[in-house]
Amino acid sequence: MTAPDAAVPASAPRVVVLGAGPGGYAAAFHAADLGMAVTLVAPEEHPGGVCLYRGCIPSKTLLHVAAILSETQRLSNRGIRFGTPHIDLGKLRDWKTSVVQKMAGGLGSLVRARNIRFVQGRARFGGPKFLHVESENGDDPQRVDFDFAIVSTGSRPVTPAGF
Repeated sequence: MTAPDAAVPASAPRVVVLGAGPGGYAAAFHAADLGMAVTLVAPEEHPGGVCLYRGCIPSKTLLHVAAILSETQRLSNRGIRFGTPHIDLGKLRDWKTSVVQKMAGGLGSLVRARNIRFVQGRARFGGPKFLHVESENGDDPQRVDFDFAIVSTGSRPVTPAGF
């Protein structure tokens, strides 16, 4: 691991957090706020995880548009009528992407403000106190040494046998 930032004492416990979704980045922020030297590892360019990039936030932006369309239809009962909506899917996708990018950039800023080292890639444990992070571009894996590890990589749904 590279030397911790000057704001974090060299004697500070080293914490690595695997996964930068809402659980992972919150844990990293808390550890940094407690004065620990924190490394946050995730495959995306910024923290946010599945929730931000492919789940909750993109869904909520599109649900917001659906709610507006529904509300305009209900207003016709109150004497306010709008024409048939035209949906430009390209612009709608661009808007959704801009919301995600803005939030991801904001989380990236919070990481930097707390002097958290962010490593983009996929990690695997190499031993009890270190891991290797492989980037998507095929560079040699980075070794990250730590005193404590938090694994916050999310979950996947499982269908019980028989269903």
